[in-house]
Amino acid sequence: MTSVDSGKLRQRSTLELVKDLTHQASTLVHQEVELVKLDLRENVELAKVEIAEKAKTAGAGVAFLTAAAVAGLLALGALSAFLILALDGVMPNWAAALCVAAVWLVAGGVLALVGRRKIDEVGTAVPSRTIEAVKEDVQWLTHQKS
Repeated sequence: MTSVDSGKLRQRSTLELVKDLTHQASTLVHQEVELVKLDLRENVELAKVEIAEKAKTAGAGVAFLTAAAVAGLLALGALSAFLILALDGVMPNWAAALCVAAVWLVAGGVLALVGRRKIDEVGTAVPSRTIEAVKEDVQWLTHQKS
């Protein structure tokens, strides 16, 4: 501060100085609020990215389940008929069909477990990193006001 500025401040009344201080404090609070708004917008964008990542991983699990279902349906008919005919010489037709159905049931169960495990890897759809960042922002803002 120069001597001219110092002289001007000494000439001003206490009331004027308090008004300036109040105005500057108000401006500072408004700027802080704008920074928090900007930070919240950034957190919303982060949440969008995080949710997109989780959706992509869940999509892979769904794709595996769909592929398992399609493969099972295509192979089930032809292979089932072959196995029933192959077992026909050893056991009655109904017993051969029952054995083949049990094999397909086990195969389908394994494929379903793999697909479910993939979906479980995603976890919740809640953007946890973003929520933590917002909580930190709110806590910081609370401390600033007090």
